[in-house]
Amino acid sequence: MKTLEGKVAIVTGGSGVLGSNISRGLLEAGATVYIIGGHQNKVDAAIDSMKSLGEVDGSACDVLNKEKLEELSAAIVKKYGHIDILVNCAGGNVPGATIMDDQSVFDMKTEDLQKVIDLNLYGTIYPCLAFGKQMANQKSGNIINISSMAAYDALTRVMGYAIAKEGVIALTKWLAQEMAIKYSEKIRVNAIAPGFFIGEQNRKALLNDDGSLTERSHKVIAKTPMRRFGDISELNGIVTLLCSESASFITGTCIPVDGGFSSFSGV
Repeated sequence: MKTLEGKVAIVTGGSGVLGSNISRGLLEAGATVYIIGGHQNKVDAAIDSMKSLGEVDGSACDVLNKEKLEELSAAIVKKYGHIDILVNCAGGNVPGATIMDDQSVFDMKTEDLQKVIDLNLYGTIYPCLAFGKQMANQKSGNIINISSMAAYDALTRVMGYAIAKEGVIALTKWLAQEMAIKYSEKIRVNAIAPGFFIGEQNRKALLNDDGSLTERSHKVIAKTPMRRFGDISELNGIVTLLCSESASFITGTCIPVDGGFSSFSGV
């Protein structure tokens, strides 16, 4: 029997690189997956690419629209009867909130700072509330939030993203105790903190046009004991574990998946 057979999983940001890979991992573990993305055409394309792996559906929904999320939660429960897993992958950086080497914090666009905090922090809080309420009602469920290495160390350039991702860790700890104490020990809330994976958002920062490593990449590799970037599929194992009964006494944690980056001083 597959470890997540019979479970219904929702993945926000499920049409993106991170979310689609995690969705595939959940499907391979036997879960039914419902992906949420910002654009219906991208959601449809993601669904088409995963159909061979299992039962997958999805729709477009803004993770900052509380009312739409609540309506979607009701529709999913009506269709499947329960919601067992929520993985909050929606997020990302905003160019105007990135502080480049020739800039200082005082050059940052504060309106873009607000956008990046809203997307990554409130874009995690609102789905937790909308879908977590169903878990509270049924007294079981698993929530996995996505933090970042930016929450562990003061990485240059990404102040707003770091603030939001530290907030995600605080949210994870707080919601874990709230759910366990007031509703059920069978509702668990954890987070993972991915290390450095090359994706569309950070490709230019990590790779030159010829495919060679940038100066920033060399610094990352030097502080990573495994001396390499991660493969995006290497996040799937910990997500599947945390959602399974094998992790029944794990809640309120944030687990780095980073090749040792967060544990190594660099010397």
